[in-house]
Amino acid sequence: MSAGWPGPTMRIGDRIVGPSGPAYVIAEIGVNHEGSLEVAKRLVESAARGGADAAKFQTYKAALLASRNSPSYWDTTKEPTTSQYELFTKYDGFGPDEYAALAAHCRSVGIHFMSTPFDLGAVEMLEPLVPAFKVASADLTNEPLLARVARTGKPVLLSTGAASLEEVEDALAILRGGGAGPVCLLHCILNYPTADEHAHLGMLLGMARRWPEVVLGSSDHTVPSEHMDSLVVARLLGAVVLEKHFTHDTTLPGNDHYHAMDEAGLARYRRREAQMLRLLGPTTHKGWIPSEEPARRNARRSLVLVRDLPAGHRLREEDLVAKRPGTGVSPMQWREIVGTTLVRALPEDHVLTWDDVRRP
Repeated sequence: MSAGWPGPTMRIGDRIVGPSGPAYVIAEIGVNHEGSLEVAKRLVESAARGGADAAKFQTYKAALLASRNSPSYWDTTKEPTTSQYELFTKYDGFGPDEYAALAAHCRSVGIHFMSTPFDLGAVEMLEPLVPAFKVASADLTNEPLLARVARTGKPVLLSTGAASLEEVEDALAILRGGGAGPVCLLHCILNYPTADEHAHLGMLLGMARRWPEVVLGSSDHTVPSEHMDSLVVARLLGAVVLEKHFTHDTTLPGNDHYHAMDEAGLARYRRREAQMLRLLGPTTHKGWIPSEEPARRNARRSLVLVRDLPAGHRLREEDLVAKRPGTGVSPMQWREIVGTTLVRALPEDHVLTWDDVRRP
């Protein structure tokens, strides 16, 4: 797709993100590094090889994120921990030095570094490191966090899982009123994992109608299919930012491995996307393209004589039939050609041109 595709755009770092071209893909590593900086760096490299535009992490401290009695909301057959506080405590060991190292590593492999902040201090720490801020669905109603993110002036990717239209409107008002850069709304279903029948990607169409000025994306929690269908369908429905959990091993236990994509899955999506963009073409404007010129010339019809006719004959409807090729007088000019006079004798099956006749 190219400039012929209408729709809003936004800048994330050095990328213009919009309907004209490949999606901006965020490999959501989150805490799938499980506290190892070396694993986190290898995941960044894997995301870059697969074709991601950004590698994203999660920046939180369990004590600032969840109370000690906060219950789980994920599939406990996959992640048996029943306390949010307990789970988050396992993976909250990274600090400013680790995130700075990861940002540098992302730059070294040519992709953007991002991390979702879950408290005000995280926003301040991440501000010089990220080209845009991602706000999690669960913080869409967290006004202090939204206001602090807005004050950075950076673009914001706002997930909308479990949100009503009114809640999204309120969050947009806080971000815009607080000075945020352009906002991308990410369709999201806050189920871990999201069953295919609950993905409701069609909501993207409603979001486009409600907020035509806003760049749209999709934050996906479905279990990846062989052909990465959830990402492909989201892109076709207008999502130009795609976020999906990312891992090096989907068989690992834990909350975010089994519904994540891996390097091979991401690469498959990029291949399918490239084919999809070829099929969609460069414009939404209906017209004929240069490769159709032979068909326009030879498969369309012209007015052709049904019999030999002498010079001076005045053409009648019964003298004419529409036949291929389309190199003569078009049948769309039938009424104009009837009543004209032949300037010379012409044989049966002659393709009429305007040089063959004289107007009354």
